[in-house]
Amino acid sequence: MMTVVVVDGGEINNLSRVWLAVIASLCYCHFISATLPKGKCRLFSLSPIFYIFSILPLHTNSAFFTAVTVFFITWLANFKLLLFAFDRGPISSSGAPKSLPAFIATAALPLKIKPPQTDASPKKSKKVLPLNLATEIPISVVLISILYECRDYIHPKIVLVAYCCLVFLSVEILVEVSSLLVGAFLGFELEPASDEPYLSSSLREFWGRRWNLTVSSILHQTVYRPVWSAAAAVLGGDWAALPAVLAAFVVSGLMHELFFWYITRVSPTWEMTMFFVVQGVCVVVEFGVKVALAGRKWRLPWFVSGPLTVGFVVATSFWLFFPPVMRNGADVRVIEEFRFVGELVKEKLMEYSNRYFSYKRIGCSNFLNLCSFGPLCWRI
Repeated sequence: MMTVVVVDGGEINNLSRVWLAVIASLCYCHFISATLPKGKCRLFSLSPIFYIFSILPLHTNSAFFTAVTVFFITWLANFKLLLFAFDRGPISSSGAPKSLPAFIATAALPLKIKPPQTDASPKKSKKVLPLNLATEIPISVVLISILYECRDYIHPKIVLVAYCCLVFLSVEILVEVSSLLVGAFLGFELEPASDEPYLSSSLREFWGRRWNLTVSSILHQTVYRPVWSAAAAVLGGDWAALPAVLAAFVVSGLMHELFFWYITRVSPTWEMTMFFVVQGVCVVVEFGVKVALAGRKWRLPWFVSGPLTVGFVVATSFWLFFPPVMRNGADVRVIEEFRFVGELVKEKLMEYSNRYFSYKRIGCSNFLNLCSFGPLCWRI
């Protein structure tokens, strides 16, 4: 069982040093690498940054801080810089605004800037479930509290369902908090983290258009497009999508293996990669079935295809995604860290609240003393 790291001042200092290194590295990219010609020359200039971003998670001990660093920096920021080397992606010359704060925020945070709206742009429909930070944070707190207190008394399958909810909520909260801060300071209008993936009626819709849109966009640019271009010359444009989809899922699986290796420092079992390979194969099969039935109007109604899609993703995650996480105790470690931070925040809030009300009581007693002293002065 993994030991729980107390998120104390030392760990906060570690995190501060990590993010100072990120900011300094991105300043180098903005002022030095951006002036070099795109291609091999710029890619070579970025090679030290790829290395730095790959070792930064090794300088944090907290499972949560390590996870955030791997997700934001080692994975997404490195992939964005890989695109930047060839003047593509969100931080290219044709991507995000070019001020230094905008460059750093777009590179280091899991953001996707919303394109300018036109009259022809489709209007965003209202959410079926009213999920936002005001509801997602309390739900996460309740789930973490229940799992912390009662996990040993809950059926393992219910625990896994709670983990699925926490994964969804964690991604939503991380991206929404980042979007809120960047939107407030830089004025960007940003895409949401996900688009209600629980409403998906196909695996292609779930992974391509609804779940974790920032990661989907980055994988589409870094993996899908290059593989599609290479495969189109051999297979033709219609079938080139199949190896491109499989390649994107394989890379996603490998990055998830790396993600959890940084947290657990245990040799991978490749179950997580298999989870994404299974998803990719099933997306390809789904695509083939759709092509085969293209001339027919028959299709499953949403109330059948929706639960089947979400149920398949959840069931395969029970089988392949969560076991390596739970086997090494990473789930317990993260929950206990969240619980510790929650108790610390609660303690500080109570301390400040008591101090505030004590000041109010002192002020009120002084006012009453003044009121009682006033008539005496008048009589004198």
